[in-house]
Amino acid sequence: MKPRRKRVTRLRHPKGNAPARTIPAPNLSLLPKSSTGVTPPGNNFTLLNKNKEVAVVSPAAEASIRCHAEESPASPPAYVPPSYTEGIIEVSGKGFGFLREARRNFAQSQNDVFVTPEVVRKHGLRDGMKIKGETRKSSRGLQLFRLVGIEGETPGFIQNLPLFEELTTVNPKARIRLETIPERFTTRIVDLVAPIGRGQRGLIVAPPRTGKTTLLQHIAEAVVKNYPEMGLIILLVDERPEEVTEIRRTVPQAALMASSNDSDIKSHTRVAQLAIERAKRLVEMGKHVFVLMDSLTRIGRAFNNAQSGGGRTMSGGVDSRALETPRKLFAAARNTEEAGSLTIMATALIDTGSRMDELIFQEFKGTGNMELVLDRKISDQRIYPAVDIFLSGTRREELLLPEQDLHKVNIIRRGLAGHKPIEAIERLLFFIQKYPSNAEMLRNIPG
Repeated sequence: MKPRRKRVTRLRHPKGNAPARTIPAPNLSLLPKSSTGVTPPGNNFTLLNKNKEVAVVSPAAEASIRCHAEESPASPPAYVPPSYTEGIIEVSGKGFGFLREARRNFAQSQNDVFVTPEVVRKHGLRDGMKIKGETRKSSRGLQLFRLVGIEGETPGFIQNLPLFEELTTVNPKARIRLETIPERFTTRIVDLVAPIGRGQRGLIVAPPRTGKTTLLQHIAEAVVKNYPEMGLIILLVDERPEEVTEIRRTVPQAALMASSNDSDIKSHTRVAQLAIERAKRLVEMGKHVFVLMDSLTRIGRAFNNAQSGGGRTMSGGVDSRALETPRKLFAAARNTEEAGSLTIMATALIDTGSRMDELIFQEFKGTGNMELVLDRKISDQRIYPAVDIFLSGTRREELLLPEQDLHKVNIIRRGLAGHKPIEAIERLLFFIQKYPSNAEMLRNIPG
């Protein structure tokens, strides 16, 4: 006796067996023939619904299933709020840019937002601008596709800003007072010996272990306390990582741009240029900026090591073209008539035993309009600040000091003339300690 064949129910089309087609449905899925064990006859398809029930469907059932699918539309996607990113843009030579964040000390990162050349050209973005925009993911990672604001203003704000290079440069005229508390003798000495004005280009000449870092910290704290509206940027290049951390914790209000000595040469040169470009953008907006640069010598080393060649090698192994960019960075300090001012106080290392360091110092010597010279012999006696009064001074200080104060300062210098540097600073410190402020001390000087 022959085994009975298993009967399969079919839905036949009234006009015959039309070829079957794939039908979209929310609760049915097309299965391969071997997955169900049932071979659909003809051109029909084996479908599996959400209850795991097998059915053979012919084209005759297409209309009813399609109507069911249209009656059950897919749920709309969940709302994803737009993400916004804010940072300092660094524009490359190819036209595109990246946003650098302050929490990373403006260092390069794989998470930096990419800015397309079209956005840079459309809005006229300049290196060092602080921008905010809406971001989305792309093949390059996060990408800025809609600009929201520039420096806290609308994107069209920068159309009326002047170019830094076109501003008129004048001598510093407005004084920056660093005196804070009576016991802070470092800043009080600087105010007397080498006063600083807005737009000053100052050089702190420092041998090793003369209190250079402490002096910079005291200057930074004084700027934050006496001039909270002034933008303060601290640039540390090739410094020890612990010093970077100490500066960040000591002066949290400052914009710290650092590339410690565990970073590569490219990072040193990039951060140095970005810091000055950031300061220029603030000056264009009419703001006054104070930059502490530590150190100009190590910046010169970095650019010399990054130099690909083509220039003449001078004594000490310095390429003749290597110091062009560091010289431009230092020369950016200026007081302008139409906008703000950029003050730079940079340290230069001497007596390090390196001919390269000595050559770099000689290249920058005389390029500033203020010098503060520290003496190793004074610091060896544990006398701070270890300032050589006779070698320190400010050019055109008559523009910064009132006539009466300038006269009293000249009396002090004449009284200390003839003494050795260590004796001169000891006498001046002894005199300062008697008075709670420099103004009161000058008033009590006869003459």
